[in-house]
Amino acid sequence: MVDDAATFDMEAPVPASIPDGVHPSEAPIAVVGTGLVGRSWALVFARAGHPVALFDASPSAAASALDWVRQAVPDLDVAGPAADPAAIAARVRVADTLEDAVRDVILVQESTREVLAVKRDVLTELDRLAPPSVILASSTSTIPASRSSEGLPGRARCLVAHPVNPPHLVPLVELSPAPWTDPLVVERACALYAAVGQVPVVLREEIDGFILNRLQVALLQEAYRLYEDGVASAEDIDRTVRDGLGLRWSFMGPFETIDLNAAGGLGDFVAHLGGVFDAIAATQLPRAWSPETVARLHAERRRTLPLEGLPARQAWRDRRLARLRAHRRDAERDEGV
Repeated sequence: MVDDAATFDMEAPVPASIPDGVHPSEAPIAVVGTGLVGRSWALVFARAGHPVALFDASPSAAASALDWVRQAVPDLDVAGPAADPAAIAARVRVADTLEDAVRDVILVQESTREVLAVKRDVLTELDRLAPPSVILASSTSTIPASRSSEGLPGRARCLVAHPVNPPHLVPLVELSPAPWTDPLVVERACALYAAVGQVPVVLREEIDGFILNRLQVALLQEAYRLYEDGVASAEDIDRTVRDGLGLRWSFMGPFETIDLNAAGGLGDFVAHLGGVFDAIAATQLPRAWSPETVARLHAERRRTLPLEGLPARQAWRDRRLARLRAHRRDAERDEGV
């Protein structure tokens, strides 16, 4: 756990020879670790015009990721016209060695297993092999940059870039620097992710779970309490989010939601309902996920969706995400946003 909020050390050593300005779209990028997240990152960067080098300790995993990218490129048309699907796929290659993967790149997207020792070992090698100007960004949901980069000579160019799976369809990326990360690295990483079509948000301090997972955990915990206490079925709880909260949350956040729900804005909303929220929050005490309840919940989900149906449903999810992203793009264009 991160014990206290970390603050930035502006006196930390900074990486040398970082070029000024936004990185050109043709600059190479390396993706190290080619699982579900890594292969999706490859598609993000290749779609934006970057040559991408894939590397994985398992050559078969890297080859499988390359096959997936080639198969996934045509589906990009669902989310928006893919300028040249063949060209996008051709930008992605498998590197034989880590040294080959990081040659001439501007950023390494580390996407290895969610294990601190693994990430530290990989980042140590990346710090040794990659030129000092290269940004080292870690795809992680739980490991702060101060843990994975502590002690590295080039720790000032390290930060977390936490995506939402799959990042080629869900654009948010949380940038969480360590206390010693060079602010210029954060600025350039933010510009790079925005340039490839992602939506970067920057954490001002390190905190366990970053922003997205903390919000997700809060909702999941309450959903679990409602289910365990017999208030509603798993499907009805899912419907409440899918057909209620989720419709608004697909294009605005919780603060804007309540700001628009009162004639006098957010302050007016809290003045009328803040006490009710406080009373509800007082009942939302932490609760462990018991094996018995998890087994019941899992069984209910399996009656709705057998395990063998998961891959098809995941593909359905990705198609829906692509269509939703296309709808949002078109709506924003029509509204001049």
